Amino acid sequence: MRLMIFILGLFLSSVSFAFSEADLVKQLQQPQSVQGNFIQHRYLKALNKPIEMQGQFALLAQKGLLWQLEKPFNNSLRVTPNGIQQWNGTQWVNSGNVGQNEQIGLFLGLLSGNIDRLKSQFDFALSGNANQWQLTLTPNSLLMQQIFTTIEISGDQTVKKLTLNEKQGDRTQIEFKQIQLNTAYNKESAVVFFIFYNRLFQR
Repeated sequence: MRLMIFILGLFLSSVSFAFSEADLVKQLQQPQSVQGNFIQHRYLKALNKPIEMQGQFALLAQKGLLWQLEKPFNNSLRVTPNGIQQWNGTQWVNSGNVGQNEQIGLFLGLLSGNIDRLKSQFDFALSGNANQWQLTLTPNSLLMQQIFTTIEISGDQTVKKLTLNEKQGDRTQIEFKQIQLNTAYNKESAVVFFIFYNRLFQR
């Protein structure tokens, strides 16, 4: 579950000149809502085939993130400024995994445009432009160096792929599909987003 948390999104503009970290942060803070589907492949050295997981996510600015796994089993995780919680079928319960909470908190900061906390744990290398960019995170803290070699994020207007390269040789790849920014409530997305919104803020 630890690796699920590195999910989710950088949202970049279409400019043709040099793309800087300041541009990245500015774009991260613009969308009021982001939702879509994800496909996650977990590559383990001990297995011949990757483990595949699928689900949906929703991010609301200044509110939090809902990460809902649907296949091969159901599991919901929400991240808010107050912490990380897991849905047990009837209510949200606090996650007791300190290491997982730390990692989720780092990437919630990235999604919200607050990269100061991330930069205390990783060195950034941003290349390309807003139409085709890649961000490589190399851990500079002892904690993250024990877990990852690099984290690679690539995309265009939104994140398309996230790859987590682990120190022991395992790898997790997450692809984001059918991404919608600042969603207008059409018949399909309205139902999904309404459910996500209410679950995100349900006590």
